[in-house]
Amino acid sequence: MHTLVQICHLSLRDYLHERLLSACAVLGLAAVLAPLLILFGVKFGVVETLTERLRSDPATREISPVGSGHFSAADMDRWRDDGRVAFVMPRTRTLAATVELLPERGTPLHVSMEPTGHEDPLLARHALPVPALLLASGVVLSAPVAERLGLRAGDQLTGRLERTRNGKVQAVRLPLKVIGVLPLAAQQKNVAYVPLPFLEAAEDYRDGRAVPLFGPEHAADGDQPPAERLYAGFRLYARSLDDVAPLRDFFQQQGITVHTEAEAIDQVRRLSTSLDIIFLLIGGAAAAGFTASTTSSTLAAVRRKQRLLGLLRLGGFSTLELLLFPLLQALLTAVLGTGLALGLYAAAQGVVNRIFAAGLDDMEHVCRLLPEHAVVTLVLVCLLSLLAALLPSLRGARTEPSEVIREI
Repeated sequence: MHTLVQICHLSLRDYLHERLLSACAVLGLAAVLAPLLILFGVKFGVVETLTERLRSDPATREISPVGSGHFSAADMDRWRDDGRVAFVMPRTRTLAATVELLPERGTPLHVSMEPTGHEDPLLARHALPVPALLLASGVVLSAPVAERLGLRAGDQLTGRLERTRNGKVQAVRLPLKVIGVLPLAAQQKNVAYVPLPFLEAAEDYRDGRAVPLFGPEHAADGDQPPAERLYAGFRLYARSLDDVAPLRDFFQQQGITVHTEAEAIDQVRRLSTSLDIIFLLIGGAAAAGFTASTTSSTLAAVRRKQRLLGLLRLGGFSTLELLLFPLLQALLTAVLGTGLALGLYAAAQGVVNRIFAAGLDDMEHVCRLLPEHAVVTLVLVCLLSLLAALLPSLRGARTEPSEVIREI
């Protein structure tokens, strides 16, 4: 143990004695490693930002049928039990899913109605409450509707539904309350999100059926609803980005044509794969160059210090202890060079992110590395340095004292 501490001390003293050569080795490593860190930081930051945007936008995970179909409540229950599905809600016919909104002041506006319910990803993404059937049914409006009607959360309005029955136009007025407004980025069409029972009641009313939900006067005013309701469509959200493509394939196997954002998700993944390949090619070339440089510099140092190593062997140090002499110096160069490279990366990261700050949100970065990336980089550089210096160090550790004695 005593001789081990001595060899470490001598190796450090020798490293500091050749401070100019040591500094050149550290700068050389930092010059190779810093651009790689910046390249990987840009690759990771861009891909992470794009992926997070896709992940945080519910529209990316939405799966909607193309055209109208005939779907039962049993279909919805079966899909809801699928582990790949986060949310599913049936849609009524498009023509029946419209309502005329009448604000207290201003011009009425016809809008489409969309069903919503508990755990709706679109409302949850923007921290909006889920509409409920109360005395004044709650609705969530899209930004264009709220702007045109001059409404905001908490305002009251009236919903008007029309139907033609026995050649006469009939209408019902329903009190509504705005409980939230979706931002423009979330929905750009004229849409009101309402509870599913409200949407079903609107369809029944237009079909000439009895609608108890609209009051006692409509409870028996019409035919009775069918035993099993069929829906024309559905709103469905996949649980994750990875589930979008499998769900698309699942519906296609069921003969249901759906629209998804699977292509956009796949483009980001292809971009990530392409950047990975580019980084591996550049990193591999840099690693090969660094290995050759470390091997040659260690070999030159061993030859330059052959007399010193012979004297240390003559002084009683073992081959293993002499092996540590150049390896410790290579390890110290790896640690210092990596630290300097990380410092240069940190400075470049701030500059890059400030340049592109205008197109980013608060938590987004064009260039970013995680703490574990820095740890992995340090470990890999240290291992590569030790492997590159191993053979030259072994050659120096086998220096025979007789070679030194002949030269003396």
